[in-house]
Amino acid sequence: MKEEDTNAANASADAIDVPTPGALGHPVGAGSSAAARQPTKQAQGGAARSSTARNVGAAAARAEDGAEDDAEARTDASPVYRQSVLLIDMFCDALWLEHGLAQNSLDAYRRDLRLFSRWLFQSRAAPLDAASEVDVTAYIAVRADSRASSANRRLAAFRRFFGWALREKRIARDPTLRIRAAKRPPRFPSTLSERQVEALLAAPDLNEALGVRDRTMLELMYASGLRVSELVNLKTVEVSLNDGVLRVFGKGATERLVPFGEEARDWIERYLGEARGALLGARSADALFVTARGEGMTRQAFWYLIKRYAAKAGVNAPLSPHTLRHAFATHLLDHGADLRAVQMLLGHADISTTQIYTHVARERLKTLHARHHPRG
Repeated sequence: MKEEDTNAANASADAIDVPTPGALGHPVGAGSSAAARQPTKQAQGGAARSSTARNVGAAAARAEDGAEDDAEARTDASPVYRQSVLLIDMFCDALWLEHGLAQNSLDAYRRDLRLFSRWLFQSRAAPLDAASEVDVTAYIAVRADSRASSANRRLAAFRRFFGWALREKRIARDPTLRIRAAKRPPRFPSTLSERQVEALLAAPDLNEALGVRDRTMLELMYASGLRVSELVNLKTVEVSLNDGVLRVFGKGATERLVPFGEEARDWIERYLGEARGALLGARSADALFVTARGEGMTRQAFWYLIKRYAAKAGVNAPLSPHTLRHAFATHLLDHGADLRAVQMLLGHADISTTQIYTHVARERLKTLHARHHPRG
């Protein structure tokens, strides 16, 4: 057995669980601040003493804020912390070069690792590559704002970083090796009924160029199941109207061809013929979908559109930026589509990710049966 396999087996035998977020009883950075906020005996006296106590408390709070600012400044200026930041940047560069991770994913890794590095330096003046198993579990525990999913996300980032550092011989031991992810109940994507989707698609005002653009985006997302990032980053050269397919670059720079139907093609043709030129004016853009300023759309802008049109259409259901992507997958399975085919259309690397939609489809069938069957 390889040495790394042996290490993994030994780690599995005496693994420890991710601590419950907030298990240490105080959030990151908590300490004297909690005491500063406690009411004093003088504050319980007369009105004059109460006023004095409030003034003292306000002064203490200001002093505390100043102390925190000083601590942050000392951290930023420290060679130890700067070395950790440099190491994080090297790791993110490796992720981009070797795996083609998207910028959003790289930013998330960088943010989680920098926050951990700051905490580690402020706790014991240690660099990131000196972190221990105790450090990792303590940091996750004191993140009082964390849910199990957040704790697991941080652990996944730390695992990937320390795995890279071990392969690069920058550390002698992976401190995350024995730590198990926190258990959490399964989460299933929220979706819409076919009637709700129709109402959402009909919401944009087609008398305006922006309305035609929005209707086309909604139609295309429902017809193709694209991720929001894939939809807003789509270029005109990546759309084949003759073949009815999109050339999509998904997670990890993977490429796939995604078909779309006649309805979506008609809307794309209308958008290109009527609206896109009106939005661009004399400007040019590679992006298929553009704003009134002639710039490419953003994920945040599309999420705003989803919420606005859902409210206009009276769609009272849980929403997310990927609402139409979830509806695409669920409705395909409702109508008998093969799970493997849906996996390919969605661009899922693992079919277990796609299988969550089979649960959603089954639950919808149970609800329909209970609602409409005479003995339901």
